[in-house]
Amino acid sequence: MFENLSDKIDRAFKILKGQGKITEVNVSETLKEIRKALLDADVNFKVAKTFTDNVKEKALGQNVLTSISPGQLMTKITRDELAELMGGKNAELKMTGNPTVILMSGLQGSGKTTFSGKLANFLKTKRGKNPLLVACDIYRPAAIDQLAVLGEQIGVAVFSERTFLPSPVGEGQGVRSTAVEIAKRGVQFAKDNNHTVVIIDTAGRLAIDEQMMNEIAAVKKAVSPDEILFVVDAMTGQDAVNTAKAFNDKLDFGGVVLTKLDGDTRGGAALSIKSVVNKPIKFVGTGEKMDAIDVFHPDRMADRILGMGDVVTLVERAQEQFSEEESKKLQKKIAKNVFDFDDFLGQLQQIKKMGNMKDLIGMIPGVGKAVKDIDINEKAFVGIEAIIHSMTPSERKNPDLMNGSRRQRIAKGSGTNIQEVNKLMKQFEDMRKMMRMMGNKDQMAKLMKNMPKPSR
Repeated sequence: MFENLSDKIDRAFKILKGQGKITEVNVSETLKEIRKALLDADVNFKVAKTFTDNVKEKALGQNVLTSISPGQLMTKITRDELAELMGGKNAELKMTGNPTVILMSGLQGSGKTTFSGKLANFLKTKRGKNPLLVACDIYRPAAIDQLAVLGEQIGVAVFSERTFLPSPVGEGQGVRSTAVEIAKRGVQFAKDNNHTVVIIDTAGRLAIDEQMMNEIAAVKKAVSPDEILFVVDAMTGQDAVNTAKAFNDKLDFGGVVLTKLDGDTRGGAALSIKSVVNKPIKFVGTGEKMDAIDVFHPDRMADRILGMGDVVTLVERAQEQFSEEESKKLQKKIAKNVFDFDDFLGQLQQIKKMGNMKDLIGMIPGVGKAVKDIDINEKAFVGIEAIIHSMTPSERKNPDLMNGSRRQRIAKGSGTNIQEVNKLMKQFEDMRKMMRMMGNKDQMAKLMKNMPKPSR
């Protein structure tokens, strides 16, 4: 995400490296490179120019603090302006109605239907809501089926109408339900069945057309949504901003959703959309799974673009997967030196739920650039899990039982080889030793005492 932009901005800051103070000359050189980086990222030209003008105005004349170099000061100013460019602070979803009605809009292929499912799952699992998905895309053949599958996958009800309504004059095949009628009946269904949120998935087109705009405007008028979200593919760059403007002129939506942010995203949409349509980005999609959705935080995204990591989001994801009660149980096991393969397997599965591994590592300050060219295999855990699942319950509970014949049997059962089993056993034992040491205050004190003293 934003790798090229991050690299180019980083190179721009190197112009200031070793400089004793900020001057108009070195600031201008740096900002020229930053403006080129923004334009390469498909950021709107006027937005890029206004951004660099603002940074220049704030940078010139500022004295360098004792412990801060010009590069560090410029980084801070740029970071603050990037955050402001993307909205300044995160914008909350409007949840005022009873039920709250959320209308989804966007072009076909933007990920609108998938995101409707993700949002329903997010509101159910993270906000304790009882959502209902309403299928109002009556043109795309598989749209209703897709929403039904997603609803079943996340355990959320889906309201749809696949049949034709009776003819108004009582003869003939009749006419199909319109999107407006389905939306109205969907909201009524939600009221009758105690659903607290209604998410209406509407039809999209390959390009903006009058029929689509008129239909979604009619749906808006019929159900008076509390929130209208515009869903856009983050990889479309400047085109996304132009499309957002057209939808906003017609619908006056409340917020933007950027999907496919885990792909080869240049950053143009994320950096331009707030300035052009003056509507905040509220959510981002970060993968294909139903839990791959994040609330958008402009300040955190600015940190990530500048290679500062995103520790807050990393901690939040960890807290979602590792409950305090489970952590206490694990601490007790470590203290008693009874950490076993069942515990290890549980930890692996929770880490996998936190998201894409490379994305997680990139949230650690200073590490993102180091791993950007490294291919991290998301299936790396599969072999480890297969080895552990090939163990008997007693072997998982007591790793010390492992001998040569048991390891050979486990290798065959897991489809791996004896070297991989031995490697896992050694890594597991090294980890247990470290945990045992951390749980033993006397050993930790001895280790700290014997550590070499820093030279003066």
